[in-house]
Amino acid sequence: MLDVSVLYGGLETPSTPHRYGRKITQIDPPPHQRMAVARSASERRPIVVWNITRTCNLKCVHCYTDSHAQRYPDELTTEQAKAVLDDLARFKAPAVLFSGGEPLMRPDLFELIAYARSKDLHVVISTNGTLIDRAAAEHMLEHKLAYVGISLDSPIARVHDEFRGMEGAYEKTMTGFRHCVKVGQKVGLRLTLTRQTWQNLDTLFRFIEDEGINRACFYHLCPAGRGSELAAMTPAETQQAVDRIYDRTRDMIERGKRVEILTVDNHCDGPYLYLKMLREGHPRTQQVLEMLAWNGGGRYSSGVGISNIDFYGNVHADQFSMYRSFGNVKERKFSDIWQDLSDPIMAGLKDRLPLLKGRCGSCRFKSICGGALRARAELMCGDPWASDPGCYLSDEQITGEPIENELELSSPNA
Repeated sequence: MLDVSVLYGGLETPSTPHRYGRKITQIDPPPHQRMAVARSASERRPIVVWNITRTCNLKCVHCYTDSHAQRYPDELTTEQAKAVLDDLARFKAPAVLFSGGEPLMRPDLFELIAYARSKDLHVVISTNGTLIDRAAAEHMLEHKLAYVGISLDSPIARVHDEFRGMEGAYEKTMTGFRHCVKVGQKVGLRLTLTRQTWQNLDTLFRFIEDEGINRACFYHLCPAGRGSELAAMTPAETQQAVDRIYDRTRDMIERGKRVEILTVDNHCDGPYLYLKMLREGHPRTQQVLEMLAWNGGGRYSSGVGISNIDFYGNVHADQFSMYRSFGNVKERKFSDIWQDLSDPIMAGLKDRLPLLKGRCGSCRFKSICGGALRARAELMCGDPWASDPGCYLSDEQITGEPIENELELSSPNA
């Protein structure tokens, strides 16, 4: 994730220590929203994205798990899931993100959330929002969920419903969102950038202000599951979309609105922001470069700071890499699987820079982008170390002296 509000807007968020290695001084979030800071990004324990069920009440065109409204056999039992949470707590995982399918389709979801919170785990859920009634929102608040991310593809009801495969999905999603707002549960929107949605970004940012939304994450598409059927955005389209996100975020913050805006799953967003700030003569350009360098982008993401457990208990480098399992939590502890470097891919993910090929291998920004999303490279090129086809930087932008020559790194304020 790239926190546009922090880097470009100068805000602090509860995730700033974990993401950029710096203490927060301007805000005092409640304990269940705080995230610890590691001594370095390479030493971070992984955030665990856990697809707790494959069952879903919608049929989204970009679903990376290809989920349907049916029961799937062999998902983890309640007791098996609790044993995994015990291990994650001992392993000091910084956060557990319950996802799906649709996590609210799992009958024991709130029992598992309560158990995770009893282990002092930082808990987040990712949901389509259609099943959040007032009682569910109150349960989320009672259990001290750090955050509820609700997927919305467009502020235009017709477009959202088409993407979600259900007429009326937009109204149900927004009703769920508003229930969270009314009870005081921290909530935000998750949106996937596609050729069908990116041109509505100005409308979307007006919608964010009108609805009082205080957090939104913009995901770059990874062609996994049904997402493989969508046409990829061109580099020019992606640049225009990212520019719009950056500019609208800065505009909102300069007008005094405290809004968290993040981009996800394309780590060249970091170098692109740095180059933009450099052109603008932004006073925080050097500081932002240092924060990007500490974070490392994809270098410390999938296989290091991000992990995935699927509905059957298989462990993957991230949620888009379900084509390769490193083991199953029904047979071995997650912590043991994650630290086992006998698999050359797991070992490579933890030290990937020497393995990167093509444009990623020769890129001057590879230490802060880290080769971006390896799953996208492998899904589209058949090679885990190939260049990420989602990179939208030009050859001229990635050519030159390594970015380390421009760094004047000081010790992180941590």
